[in-house]
Amino acid sequence: MKQIAADLLKIKAVALSPKKPFTWASGIKSPIYCDNRLTISYPQIREAIAAGLASLIKKKFPTVEVIAGTATAGIPHAAWVAEKLNLPMIYVRSKPKDHGQGRQIEGVLKPGQKTVLIDDLISTGGSVLKAVKAAQKEQAEVIGVVGIFSYQLTAATKNFAAAKIPFATLTNYRELIEVAQQSDYIDADDLQLLQAWRKDPQNWQ
Repeated sequence: MKQIAADLLKIKAVALSPKKPFTWASGIKSPIYCDNRLTISYPQIREAIAAGLASLIKKKFPTVEVIAGTATAGIPHAAWVAEKLNLPMIYVRSKPKDHGQGRQIEGVLKPGQKTVLIDDLISTGGSVLKAVKAAQKEQAEVIGVVGIFSYQLTAATKNFAAAKIPFATLTNYRELIEVAQQSDYIDADDLQLLQAWRKDPQNWQ
């Protein structure tokens, strides 16, 4: 959805800086930085995202019984989507609590329930696939993952394939670059750098 891509650019949830790249926590140099947490502060945009995710889930995963959010960024979007679909919601912590009952999953999850996880961003898929494993450990049947934005990295495709989990996002790197180009957000040199990064992020520049 190019409108979502345009919205992300408009509120600077996605920043493009090909000539002065960002450094990710992994150490990768990147011409793009995405912080979809900003979307929760914009009612119209978060509503469009929730509607888009709900529609995507109904289309791709119509048998869903539970909506799960990844802590913390996926939680608000999961809540809004669960409300729209009138479904139960849970959320999955990155690791079990070190106190109380030591839960990693909050909410009611029954064995065998068909579950879709929502994350705000798909980069390599590592973090959300850990949440998938946590849900599977509690005997959920995870039927898919959805998100707002994907970098479309080869690593993500390989990781989801290895886990045998399908995934889908509202918008992605290619659409974002197209929107940025159409709105003169980037020039021809920027475009070349952005396209080169996606082909080989590890050895870019």
